[in-house]
Amino acid sequence: MTRRLPGAARASLLAFLLACGPTGEKTYEGVGVVHEVRPDLRQIVIAHEDIPGLMPAMTMSFDVPDVALLSTLTAGQKVRFRVSHPGQSYRIVGAETIGVEGEAGVSGAPAGPTFAGVVAEREPAPSFRLTDQDGRPLALEDLRGKTVVLDFMFTHCTGPCPVLTGLHVDTQRALGRDQRAKTHFVSISLDPERDTPEVLRAYAVKRGVDLSEWSFLTGPPAEVEDVLKGYGVGVIRKAGEEPAHLVATFVIDPQGRIAHRIVGLEQDAMERARLIVETNGRG
Repeated sequence: MTRRLPGAARASLLAFLLACGPTGEKTYEGVGVVHEVRPDLRQIVIAHEDIPGLMPAMTMSFDVPDVALLSTLTAGQKVRFRVSHPGQSYRIVGAETIGVEGEAGVSGAPAGPTFAGVVAEREPAPSFRLTDQDGRPLALEDLRGKTVVLDFMFTHCTGPCPVLTGLHVDTQRALGRDQRAKTHFVSISLDPERDTPEVLRAYAVKRGVDLSEWSFLTGPPAEVEDVLKGYGVGVIRKAGEEPAHLVATFVIDPQGRIAHRIVGLEQDAMERARLIVETNGRG
């Protein structure tokens, strides 16, 4: 005989199922306005409200493995979406439209970065000269002759930034000794007012970064803003807000050109290491 669960138990089970993705992973619900949809990159940019238990309100990019889901979304829609966080990614696994920009109660997405504005592969990498975690100046030109793996982060981030740093720690460790000697990792802060050299060093040490071939950079806000505009990846933090940013990594060849542009977090450490080794071969 089949026994029916009491009403309260059925409601709890339904809530649990709705909170899980298709593989049983816990998911989180968010609401926001779509800023850009890129099926070719399997990415979406959303200006979202607080996602309880996951991250504060910000404008950022998310991985979307299901291209069919992306085909149902367009810029300007207000959506309720579900995010799966299986450890090394933030994947949108479901979304429904709940309004359209211009309707009552639906404001447009704030100005922010889009993948259309990100510097392209084979272009010269925009130059920078900032300050590292030890207070020393470092320019991109100082690293000529090495492959540079460049990303953007901020230390107060509770979303993709520490995940990306951890992914690059694994990538650095996956390289052989000779390849590591030919490679330099660079992380530029999107929050230069809070991310002093001392704060950046503490962040790096906490995450097991080998700082012998990795620099965390900060500087005057106007100078950092110029770098972010050059690469097209974000806007520095403004008072009371989190930085608007795209999750992107640039592999810059020894001659200073962008060899590879990696978006999102889906590409694992071994694949990133393979691209670095390939780029080192151009030196």
